[in-house]
Parts: sequence; C-alpha cells; structure tokens
Amino acid sequence: MRNPLGLLEKSTLRRLGPAGLRELRPALQVHGVARESRIFFRLPGFASIFLAAIFLVGCAGRQPVANRAPAPPVVPGPEPPAETVNSNANAVPVNPGVRPGVILEEGKASWYGAPFHGRQASNGEIYDMNKLTAAHRTLPFNTVVRVTNTANGRSTTVRITDRGPFVDNRIIDLSYAAAKEIGSIGPGVVPVRIEILSAIDPNAGYFTLQIGAFRERANAEKLRDRLSASYSPVAVQSFDSPKGSFYRVHVGKVSGQDAAKRLSEQLQEREGVTPLIFRVDTSAPGGTNP
Repeated sequence: MRNPLGLLEKSTLRRLGPAGLRELRPALQVHGVARESRIFFRLPGFASIFLAAIFLVGCAGRQPVANRAPAPPVVPGPEPPAETVNSNANAVPVNPGVRPGVILEEGKASWYGAPFHGRQASNGEIYDMNKLTAAHRTLPFNTVVRVTNTANGRSTTVRITDRGPFVDNRIIDLSYAAAKEIGSIGPGVVPVRIEILSAIDPNAGYFTLQIGAFRERANAEKLRDRLSASYSPVAVQSFDSPKGSFYRVHVGKVSGQDAAKRLSEQLQEREGVTPLIFRVDTSAPGGTNP
C-alpha cells in the first residue's frame, strides 16, 4: 500500500502509529505543509516529528485579533498654553466689558456725498461716497458699526473713516451708499440706532471739545485768547471744506470720554456754550485731528 504522506520514512510511521498519523495529517493540510511534503518529510524521522510538533504548538498559541485584550485608553496630555499676542502701540485698546452688538447711542443721522467725494477723510483715506463708510465724532477709526433706521427698520454696516458731524443734534454722518441702504437719501436726516460690532472700548483714548467754528480766523483767535486764561490747552485748527475754510476752537485734551463729558458740563455752565466732544487722533495726517 502506498504511503499517503509521500516520502515519510517507514520508521517514522511506525513510531507515530495510526493515531499519531490521524492527528498530524489535518494540521499539515490546513497550514499548507502538504504542498511542501516532498522537502519536509525527507528529514530524518526525529526531526520531522519535532518540526510538526512546533507547527502544532505555534498555531495553537495564535489568537484572533478580536480575542486580544483591548489597548488601554489614551489619556490626553495637558493642553498647550495659549499664544501670547504681542502688544501693538497703535492698536485700539480692548475692553473685555464691551461686547460686539452693544447699542452705543440713538439719535439722528445725516449723510454726505458729492461735494466731499474724492477728498481726503480724517483718517487719511480718500472718501468714496459709494463705499459703506461713516463719520463719527468719538469712535476710533476702523470701528465697524451697524446703523439702523428706526423709522423703517432698515440697517447698514459701515466702517468709521472720518470725523463729524459738526452739528450738535446729529450723531453720525453716513456715506451716500450707506444712506441709500437705510432709505435716508430723501429725508436727509433720520432717527437711527448705532450698535458697535468691533471689540473696542469707545471710552478709552484722549478727547477734546470743539466750542466754536468761524469763517474768520481772527474771531477764532479772539475766543482762544479769552479761554486760555481758564483752560489749557486751547487751540485753533483750520479746516478746508467744499464750502470754504473754517477755523475751529478746541478746548482741553483729557483722558477718557467720561472726563470729557465732565469738562463739557463745566463749559456749558461757565461759558454758555454747547461743546462737541471729539476724539484726538494722534495717528491722523498732520498730527492731532479731531
């Protein structure tokens, strides 16, 4: 009878016996050893048995991945420290208490267009009446605000690039484009609500008070000389407008808008004037420019 395991030596067969051969054959077939039987079983009998035993033990010790113990959970390490923002001397100071969306004030808005189009604004830019910009007396340049016409509910978002208005019963001057968005071109002056969208502190910085504007420089200088005995500093600043040159008289340079309001009340009581509070823009063209 032909040896079913190929070239396995007879002496090895006798040592294994029928029971050993039955146990050995399935293992060899499952692991593909039967295909290599011509090489494997040419080894001496003892070596053949030894290698077969190693094969069986090795395969019995191999466990499926699913039965392995789960890896320990990854414990997150400490978060890296937040980056430190370098201070910028020209940056607008930020007050954590002033959040975007806070209503700054309510009042009347006017607009300005063609006579000022192409002229230099207070921040040094060329005024473009077709862009969404505005003039405000105290907000820092580049502050973004939402202006809502409370008469019709329409709103626009503008960037502060200029100073004004120079009339005490108005709080903001809109560009032509911004006025068109809220429907104020026809009426000219409309009631509005101003909301701050930038993270800025509107009260920080230096402020001055304008108490008069004259076409004749001599009149402005006369008022300056009278007030200089009680207040300091008092200065005359020229302004070239499409309607001609004007000479404005400014009193004081105080830190914080609250201090400026107190000085305004003092001037009203003592001098009988209604001052306009302006921010002092040290970075504006020509040095200080309210």
